[in-house]
Amino acid sequence: MLFRPIGKTGMSASIVGLGAEHLDNRPYEVAEEVIDAALEHGINIIDVFMPGKPVRENISRALKGRRDQVLLQGHVGSVDLRQQYDRTRDVDICRKYFEDLLRIFKTDYIDLGMMFFIDTEEDYQGVFETDYITYVQKLKEEGKIRAIGASSHNPRMAARIVETGTIELLMFSTNPAYDMLSHDADIGDAMAGRLDRSYFDGMDPDRVRLYQLCESKGIAITTMKTLGAGKLLSPEFTPFDKLLSVGQCIHYALTRPAVVSTLIGCNTREQVLEAVNYLNLTDEERDYSEAIRTAKGSLSGQCVYCNHCLPCPAEINIAATIKMLDIASLDPNNIPTQIRDEYEASLSKASDCTECGSCEAKCPFSVQVIDKMHSAVALLE
Repeated sequence: MLFRPIGKTGMSASIVGLGAEHLDNRPYEVAEEVIDAALEHGINIIDVFMPGKPVRENISRALKGRRDQVLLQGHVGSVDLRQQYDRTRDVDICRKYFEDLLRIFKTDYIDLGMMFFIDTEEDYQGVFETDYITYVQKLKEEGKIRAIGASSHNPRMAARIVETGTIELLMFSTNPAYDMLSHDADIGDAMAGRLDRSYFDGMDPDRVRLYQLCESKGIAITTMKTLGAGKLLSPEFTPFDKLLSVGQCIHYALTRPAVVSTLIGCNTREQVLEAVNYLNLTDEERDYSEAIRTAKGSLSGQCVYCNHCLPCPAEINIAATIKMLDIASLDPNNIPTQIRDEYEASLSKASDCTECGSCEAKCPFSVQVIDKMHSAVALLE
């Protein structure tokens, strides 16, 4: 397993994590099988947003004696008051469910305390303009959560949350279909197959900016919906002419700036093994570029960090260099120190480019790589 640091928290997460939603309404034996397989293969982060008592008890029982081997990503405000998933900002109700989470897991802290489901203006006000935020910050002060995070599906709202300076981690819905969906389309309709491919019209600039913003501020991202609830693997629902594999979906998410872990929903040992098999795939097997090229919208000129441009005769890591350039370009007068340090540590820099054109000939998205290298020299050197 490979691990990435979770921003500035001092914690590190396995690049393949476990989203436990698919363990809900399943017998204990299923939870045991999945948890055992996950831990056997180095997965160390588990998201438990489900508010129901039985699923929490099953996961806790399966983890017995191994709590110290995992980072628990728990959520504040996830409830099931009407016998279904819901959210609340009522502090008394939040406290009841959070303390129940601690009790069930027989622990006195949750590693990653997520402010649950902030997608709308109403959600935002309910979190940041009430005593809810005070309660969450108090949980951290008391050591009941090690880091404050938030979950969102809305890139503009997520960016607004990041800009508050409150969170250290964002849980965000990340996959190529979502990233290419036009503003006037509904994600639910898209992934239910109710939209034609005309709604997929190139990279959403708000989502691109969000990833870059998180990277620039040292805010880590854990991803949900990495497989699009399985729809990206299905010929019936995919918006692309070619199906993506589990490994390609994971690789796409992991190549977004700031992403540290992909939380994959599993309900069998085989599904866990398929997810962690990502580590054994070749570069060709991980490559998602050909599939996403078949969406209607134009990706021309947009680097998606797929590394098709490699190898570079000058040994420049082109995708990594363009990613650093993209993040630095957010605010050229205030380039994050970590971006400058990462660039300085590069063995081959943009100024080593010989303008041979090899990269541009191989790029499936017609990125003007040589121009990008000139821009990187001007901004980062």
